[in-house]
Amino acid sequence: MNKTLRAVLLGCVVIVLVVCSFGGGFAAGHFIPIGAKSSVVTTTTGSQGGTPSDLTTLFTPFWSAWKIIHQYYVDQPVNDTQLLQGAISGMVQSLGDAHTIYLSPQDYTNATTQLVGNYAGIGAYVDTSGKLLTITKPMPNSPAQKAGLLPGDQVIAVDGKDVTSLIPEAVRQKVLGAAGTVVKLTIQRPGQSAPFDVQITRATITIPSVTSKMLANNIAYIQIADFGDNTASDFKNQLALLLAHKPKGLILDLRDNGGGYLDAAIDIASEFIPSGVIVSEKSGNGKITPHDAKPDGLATDKGLPMIVLVNAYSASASEIVSGALQDTGRAKLLGVTTYGKGTVQLWIPLSNNSKNNQGAVAVTIARWLTPKGNTIDKKGLTPDIVVQMTPDDLKAGKDPQLDAAVQQLTNQ
Repeated sequence: MNKTLRAVLLGCVVIVLVVCSFGGGFAAGHFIPIGAKSSVVTTTTGSQGGTPSDLTTLFTPFWSAWKIIHQYYVDQPVNDTQLLQGAISGMVQSLGDAHTIYLSPQDYTNATTQLVGNYAGIGAYVDTSGKLLTITKPMPNSPAQKAGLLPGDQVIAVDGKDVTSLIPEAVRQKVLGAAGTVVKLTIQRPGQSAPFDVQITRATITIPSVTSKMLANNIAYIQIADFGDNTASDFKNQLALLLAHKPKGLILDLRDNGGGYLDAAIDIASEFIPSGVIVSEKSGNGKITPHDAKPDGLATDKGLPMIVLVNAYSASASEIVSGALQDTGRAKLLGVTTYGKGTVQLWIPLSNNSKNNQGAVAVTIARWLTPKGNTIDKKGLTPDIVVQMTPDDLKAGKDPQLDAAVQQLTNQ
């Protein structure tokens, strides 16, 4: 995959416990790029096979450290590939930006295939931003749900080995595995004094990007799980079918949607916004690049009232759509404050002139702004109508946010 990928990264907290998974902390941009022209970044001076001539003095300590490790480290031979990847990772981490990261070859492969829609794993969304790997939501009919995992469950051991001293992303990697294999998780559940073990058989999981249905009182409902390759076209087709019912109102569900391709977000927002700016990018030098609505949207008439469901795991591309609909007055947001992922990344594959995948660097290049010029980075979007949903609601199969949206539209 020798492409430069421009990414509105996936939230950086919500990732899927699957082999081809994404996430902010992980490939942070499961995470989950925007397609772009092929290119490879190379140096402008010196040869591609060594240190550029103008950086020789600067890199002298690096090569000294490299030689010291090879000469004196107790366990020889050292793994040169691991040393190189560690050096790159440390370099990008020194910037202090959680979304500017190094992706190992495997991470890059996982991240760029995430949005195909077929996965192998336990089937759960997780949060890697805290001290422990935390389940945010099992997928419907997934091994995780069938095993009884609940939002808020924390993984403290994998296959009998304590993982509380590891960063959550490392724990997530241990949970991953091929379909048909078994993993034993030790779970710490809020409100329960003693941890307990759960054995889960990993499986192939298919996650549709878009689902839709008609609800009671002639309310249309459409949900987007992520903004993938085919999301915009699938969304348009299903929206057309819903509109054929001449619905009284429309609910767009973006809860737990960690993001995806910027182009898909613009295409979907354009189905409801006839013209004007959907989102703008503000670069480090202050330059602002607007992205306008595309023509011929199916539901631009404000005569069809609309509510967007959001929660704390609605991030990135989800927030672009939500922010555009809120700022333009096309829809009201209902739920709780969104995640606050307001930066844009450029994914640049690394090369050593071989055909093998050498990983990539995802680097933050801009912040994005809502149509009114607001940034939501680390702040999120505030809903027009605040409605909570508790773990007890989930356990009981209740959805007070959806119920409130239906009631709002029915009253209109």
